Amino acid sequence: MIITRTPFRLSLFGGGTDFPSWYRDNGGVVLSTTIDKYCYISCRFLPPFFGHKHRIVYSKSEQVNDIDEIQHPAVRETFRFMNVKEGLELHHDGDLPARSGIGSSSAFTVGLLHALYGLSGKIVSKKRLAMESIHIEQKMIKENVGSQDQVAVAFGGLNKIVFKGDNNIEVIPITISTQRLNNFQSHLMLFFTGLTRYATDIEDDKIKNISGKKTQMNRLAKMVDSAIDILNSDGDFDDFGRMLHESWLIKKSLSAQVSTSNIDTIYDMAIKSGALGGKLLGAGGGGFILFYVKPERRDKVKQKLAHLLNVPFRFDSLGSQIIYYREGL
Repeated sequence: MIITRTPFRLSLFGGGTDFPSWYRDNGGVVLSTTIDKYCYISCRFLPPFFGHKHRIVYSKSEQVNDIDEIQHPAVRETFRFMNVKEGLELHHDGDLPARSGIGSSSAFTVGLLHALYGLSGKIVSKKRLAMESIHIEQKMIKENVGSQDQVAVAFGGLNKIVFKGDNNIEVIPITISTQRLNNFQSHLMLFFTGLTRYATDIEDDKIKNISGKKTQMNRLAKMVDSAIDILNSDGDFDDFGRMLHESWLIKKSLSAQVSTSNIDTIYDMAIKSGALGGKLLGAGGGGFILFYVKPERRDKVKQKLAHLLNVPFRFDSLGSQIIYYREGL
């Protein structure tokens, strides 16, 4: 048996520029961090005593004899990519709900791919996990997804990720002191809106509009280096929060599906309570919302958004890991 643990991520700046349809011609760049909330995949060879070859347990349970029968797209195509021949039993557990903007789909794909390589006795690089997961999601499942999530959750940490073209992705860790990183973390608050959505539907609408949004897209890309300059400086982080607000306004302009009246109300309540900025994570439409709040104003924002679940978190720096392996089970 093998168990992998893969972190979820917070996308901070540059989201949208990681779509292949954009970065192939224009280049792309994002700033993101992973957090201590995880996707767990446990996998073992299934003994041949059952009336099925594969057993897959997530929010549903599947018992099938052929890969083509598997309903879960990421499981089906990752099994196909890895040319799985032997019967397998797979269980998924997540600390946060799926379809909520924290990179859960890519964490699942990366974690599953990592587990299957481990079962076959192979140790592969984080970059290989990321690039092959991008291939599986974009080329095999054919989802309208970008390329940042797979890289972020495979590598882990606070990183600038540069997209120069297909198979040309660079990961640059942001090196700041532990004290300053902890200080920065104390300015971030994460809330769950209670809504989940299928990101691919929203991203499809963004992709259709992307060619006419070059000014906005270029501004989103430029914010990445500006945000890194703030993190690397000796001053406060307040301009980081103000840029989050600007990026949220730009993100909403890319598609009418990004926000809803309910989300706008939540956002306005947080701003009026002391948040300097924030953004809905992922494609939009629901899921988790992140705010930049000075520590002395956290309680006020939390009280104002008491109807939402506040999710405390810490930064993760390890990326996808094999946390358990025992041969023969």
